[in-house]
Amino acid sequence: MTIEHAEELAGMQRVGRLVSRTIGVLRDALRPGITTGALDALAARELRRAGAVSAPMTLVDFPASVCICVNEEVVHGVPGARVVRAGDLVTLDVTPILDGYCADAAVTVPVGRPSPDAARLLAAAQRCLHGAIGAARTGRPLRDIGATTERIGRAAGVTVYPELGGHGVGRSMHEPPSVPNVDVPRLRGRLHDGLVLAIEPIVGLGGSELVTRDDGWTMATADGSLSAHVERTVVVGRRGATVLTTA
Repeated sequence: MTIEHAEELAGMQRVGRLVSRTIGVLRDALRPGITTGALDALAARELRRAGAVSAPMTLVDFPASVCICVNEEVVHGVPGARVVRAGDLVTLDVTPILDGYCADAAVTVPVGRPSPDAARLLAAAQRCLHGAIGAARTGRPLRDIGATTERIGRAAGVTVYPELGGHGVGRSMHEPPSVPNVDVPRLRGRLHDGLVLAIEPIVGLGGSELVTRDDGWTMATADGSLSAHVERTVVVGRRGATVLTTA
């Protein structure tokens, strides 16, 4: 989506606030002993109260309101009976549609005090996100976002999964352009004013091979290593990107 009118910006700001509020509710509820299914139920309640629907559930028949991943789970985790334990890393990925507008954000949160390796991973993910958002500026090549993510991730000693990345968003959950998390020299195009993107570095501590679980949705690291996923919806501008979803 490219924002061209004030009402479009206002609509994206409203759904962005809903994303941020829902993630806040889930973070507050996250504790040892809670199930990922219980967290999903809280998210569903927040969306209903706002008059919103889950984009994954509505558009691609995802079997829950939000995606929740734990530890080795990377993306598209299906909430259910898994019990959260102290020391886990939990990713909360929220994508609602409200009044015809869609925003997307994710955070990876430690349950209690993270291990030194987990803390290093989380810090690297945040540096990748900050750098990638900084690269989302009018006139810059689209590939700069992925190149920045890859460079920062490699410098931090973490794995950046080449097959995963961000995307356009706004009127639907996944819109052009694709936003790789690595440098793709053949990727053409430059960023323009008002372009709405979901920028989402996804990094890990082990190998780059991923597997899809038997549920048909959850992607996890093949070697069981930890991963972290951070995402924000932003609007590209000449002075830099405006972040619509905080967490």
